[in-house]
Amino acid sequence: MKKNNNVFPKDLTNTIHLGDAIDTLKTLPDNSVDMIFADPPYNMQIEGTLKRTDGTNFDGIEGNKWDEFDSLQHYREFTYAWLKEAKRVLKKDVSSLWVIGSFQNIYVVGSILQDLGYWLINDIVWSKTNPTPNFMGTKFTNRQETLLWATPAKNTKYKFNYKTMKALNGGKQMTSVWDIPVSSGRERIKDDNGNKLHPTQKPEKLLYNVIVSSSSEGDLILDPFMGSGTTGAMAKRLGRNFFGIERDEHYRDFALKRISSEITIQDDFTKATFDIKPPRVRFWDLIEANYISKDELIYFKKSDKVAKISTKKELEFDGEHYGISKLGGILEGKSTNANGWIVWFVKRDNKYVSLDEIRRKYRQKELGFYGK
Repeated sequence: MKKNNNVFPKDLTNTIHLGDAIDTLKTLPDNSVDMIFADPPYNMQIEGTLKRTDGTNFDGIEGNKWDEFDSLQHYREFTYAWLKEAKRVLKKDVSSLWVIGSFQNIYVVGSILQDLGYWLINDIVWSKTNPTPNFMGTKFTNRQETLLWATPAKNTKYKFNYKTMKALNGGKQMTSVWDIPVSSGRERIKDDNGNKLHPTQKPEKLLYNVIVSSSSEGDLILDPFMGSGTTGAMAKRLGRNFFGIERDEHYRDFALKRISSEITIQDDFTKATFDIKPPRVRFWDLIEANYISKDELIYFKKSDKVAKISTKKELEFDGEHYGISKLGGILEGKSTNANGWIVWFVKRDNKYVSLDEIRRKYRQKELGFYGK
């Protein structure tokens, strides 16, 4: 029976429910989930057995009942049903959904997302740096999968830790193409016989990017097709909560064991410190708190252009009174304001100190803010 209190049940938080995705989604309360990551069946339509060039069999997804559908229409109906329930459980004010697929299914998924009123934000290309070769040599080697990122409605806001992802990308704006290898080595989950547990296990780095970019510590992340448990493992590692649904008991048990061994970490990326908006500080706050003396001279870009503290606004220059940004723009010869915090300096012990640096110290000592 569906719960309707808009609060995700505590007894389900950080668990994996054994059951059907659609049936289980129907029991969850409306408007209760911060983010969904879904890796649904791809409807791969593979017939027969794939063979490597040396004649040995390739262990793909063939024979897995969860990826078999009677027809494309059947797959459409399945996709519509789970996306409809996903839309219902996502929070209406701030939330988002990620769904991954390949060329066999992503166009169906995207079409249904729009039919249901989701609002598409981005499509992300997962570019595999170590793709499986095309053994038959009948077409191009497929090295990418696509992630669609959307909100449940046009007016629903979403979290995007832009500055955090930029910092993660070496100071460069992160693009919509992610070069990430397929899970291998120690990361690849093996069963009791030493064989790979799940044929479509997603790499941890992929989920790291998804979770860090679009959620906050403590958020509830739902995965309706939990598989080997990568979403749950990364959610726990990154300080988020999770709820998973998995129909295969074998996968569910291995996923729970995997997640139980995870240790939560905290750093600037998990906390999205780079995206925390610093508290506003006025120029006169620094003066009133004695971080800048009323008698100090203020230097424009470490030059001989010098202003005094104004008794009417912020700075006095050539007998006129200005704000630090307005005067900075004028001295730069622009018709717009400059960033007054970075163009003005004080001189202490024969060294120039920017107003921005003084403001940073004020935020730390007076406001307890240590963000980026």
